[in-house]
Amino acid sequence: MEEHKNNGREEIFSEKVKAGKRTYFFDVKSTRSNDFYLTITESKKRYNKDDEGFTYEKHKIFLYKEDFNKFVEALNNTVNHVKELMPGVDFDAFEQSREEVSASNPAGDTELKWD
Repeated sequence: MEEHKNNGREEIFSEKVKAGKRTYFFDVKSTRSNDFYLTITESKKRYNKDDEGFTYEKHKIFLYKEDFNKFVEALNNTVNHVKELMPGVDFDAFEQSREEVSASNPAGDTELKWD
């Protein structure tokens, strides 16, 4: 029954990146034929005024092995271009800021679980 729930796709590896109100998940999954692919999911916490609670809005990208190199190259080129447009910005400082926030909040946020 578990295989039916996941449509035969087994999760092999997962990495999570918290970014403000967004969380990004990078998941490696396998197909029934033992091939591998990557899913990139953006999850945004949204206030639902109808039931006065929170919901998570999710957007997902599927990336297949034949496109890995092209995707990474395009992402690197784009990020480097933005960095060239903003030479006065210390992008490493953003990472230091996140580490300081984590150190001051050792309990952290509630972890999201994916079915």
